[in-house]
Amino acid sequence: MSPPSNLTPVDKLEFLILVDNFIEWFSVLPPGFTHELPQHVMDKNVPKDELSGLPIVDLDNYCCGAHGLSILIKTTIGDETHTVLFDSGPEPYSIERNIKSMKVDLKELDAIALSHWHRDHSGGILKALEIRRDQLSSSLQHDSTVQVDLHPDRPIRRGISRPPEFIPICSLPPDPTFEKGNKTGVGISGEIKRVTPFEKGLIGALTWMKDEDGKEGWFNDHLIKDERYAVVDVKGHGLVVFSSCSHAGICNVVHSLQPLGRPLHAIVGGLHLSPIQNQPAKETIEFLTEKIDPLPKYILPLHCTGLESRSMLREKLGSDVVVPCGTGIEVIWSGDDEDDARLGEGFKIID
Repeated sequence: MSPPSNLTPVDKLEFLILVDNFIEWFSVLPPGFTHELPQHVMDKNVPKDELSGLPIVDLDNYCCGAHGLSILIKTTIGDETHTVLFDSGPEPYSIERNIKSMKVDLKELDAIALSHWHRDHSGGILKALEIRRDQLSSSLQHDSTVQVDLHPDRPIRRGISRPPEFIPICSLPPDPTFEKGNKTGVGISGEIKRVTPFEKGLIGALTWMKDEDGKEGWFNDHLIKDERYAVVDVKGHGLVVFSSCSHAGICNVVHSLQPLGRPLHAIVGGLHLSPIQNQPAKETIEFLTEKIDPLPKYILPLHCTGLESRSMLREKLGSDVVVPCGTGIEVIWSGDDEDDARLGEGFKIID
């Protein structure tokens, strides 16, 4: 399928990595990026040490990492601001702690979008909605509608098998159940068309389902066809794509964005190149570093990318492009119509 066709260029994009596997405080970050620590220490309400009067590094109340992903995406278009929660981490505890730690205001949340039905992305949705309701109640505001954008085919269960025999070894917890509940500048893709021969999905993935004959049980589901990405077009910068796990392959995601005719500014999310023994890490990294013209300005590998693949990307592109990110890091990019007029044409994929 094609990417979102009604994408409105935004004046400003702010996103906060609310849940990720990693906590990263020490790397030098490019302009527009902020670690978690200075956000706390520079807050006007930071607790102060009674002895020295200095801000306290209040570790008891800082973010935690968890195996999953959640990104709070805020866009500004003119005088309107919209907020979308993209995925919600693996369970209620991490997202609740990190929302409180980062003092996230969910009262103005416009939508929650789920990339795909895997518990490490869906597990905190109901908790996020509960926190939003409590914030509205405590501020004496009436509850308002928040759209929840989900793929309609919620699986009964998802699990993992061991190749090459694909013997089931474990089941993921059930995804939350609730009704499908989306002018924000955040576009959510449809099913991602598979065009690259080397991206074969999540080898070993299982889904509990019924076949055409009514037989019920575990079936191989390597393609995870319900996964979708989010994309924002930022004036003066171009496309920022949030691909949570890239089960369809990040190269397929990039292919799908080409018809938009805009430069690719940043790739953010899990690239699922681990384990490198059965994922196409070499081919994917060759594509990301040699086959896109011009290359994206930033790649932010998160969640399920894998340490080996992160290192390979950084070796190829350098630390200015492959930015080490994790839970609590905030990124802000903005531009205007004049900036956009100076922006080059869309990217090309080199065969």
